[in-house]
Amino acid sequence: MTAWRSIGKVNWGWFITAAAVLLLLPLVMETHTPSVLLIWALFAMSLGLMWGYAGLLSFGHAAYFGLGAYTYAIAAVNMGESTIPLILSIVVPAIFAAAIGAMMFYGRISDVYMGVITLVVTLILFKFMSATAGDVYRIGDARLGGFNGIPGFPTLNLPGFPEISLFGVPTYYVCAGSLLLCYLLCRWILARSFGRVLVGIRENETRCELLGYDVPLHKTAVFTISAGMAGLSGCLFANWAEIVTPSIFSLRQAAEVIIWVIVGGLGTLIGPILGAMVLGMVKLLLGEQTVIDNSLILGLLLIVVVLAIPSGVVPALRRAWGLRVRARRRSAKGAGARRRLGGRPGEQQ
Repeated sequence: MTAWRSIGKVNWGWFITAAAVLLLLPLVMETHTPSVLLIWALFAMSLGLMWGYAGLLSFGHAAYFGLGAYTYAIAAVNMGESTIPLILSIVVPAIFAAAIGAMMFYGRISDVYMGVITLVVTLILFKFMSATAGDVYRIGDARLGGFNGIPGFPTLNLPGFPEISLFGVPTYYVCAGSLLLCYLLCRWILARSFGRVLVGIRENETRCELLGYDVPLHKTAVFTISAGMAGLSGCLFANWAEIVTPSIFSLRQAAEVIIWVIVGGLGTLIGPILGAMVLGMVKLLLGEQTVIDNSLILGLLLIVVVLAIPSGVVPALRRAWGLRVRARRRSAKGAGARRRLGGRPGEQQ
């Protein structure tokens, strides 16, 4: 029972410390790069939730990231403000994922075919959005733009006040707040019976069905929740970049988030967050040079991590810390026992 409770447990000390660091960070550095790292962290955590806890690997998670970005851009162009577009950027990818998930999971599609289907969906969206050049491809006032994408849409504004734009530090705080709130949401989900069923599905799907749980429903639900969070991260990315292009659906984008989660560590929420931040920073630094392709470096890092620490960095560090703590406790107990035996009068005579 203790193991189940630890799945959804929030370490409030670490959480408050992280929140304080994020709150004070703009006082010591510019926020442009930290903002995109937080966005990527949210994107990776959305995949880590369903892959790490329910065992559902989507090779096309970038589809919902891109849908969130395009939905926001199109809605913002047509509405001129950001409140409803922000909500739609979560709802549209979630509904899209619910439809695909229901067809896959109630159709008893195997894990291999699930990976193929999700990847194909992403590539279809990439090809379609790349072929939308010309005035004929528009939704309301928003031209899809083909490879050029959609630039110049209204960015986030204060709800109810379209003229007050949130740019720079306010956008950073929106990204940080979104990540923290989604992290708490994930912990809350995992602490409920729903989260325990997800872990049960990951460990033994057949046994969960024999116990009477609706496995396809649980799979579809977590698939939908993860897509909604990915859509939110896509919306934030669109506001950070101030342009949306079909590259957001690319195979490279789909592969990167999988690498972030693997390196950070499956079965955790912190792992994907740290993996996205660290590797995202590496990606940005490598992008400043032209000698080595950054995809090659990320691929080599993935190979090294998979061979050296298959479980990922964060789970490996946790195990090492746990072994160290247990060794200290055993050493302290042994020393205490020796002191008790040696301290009693007449026992050493």
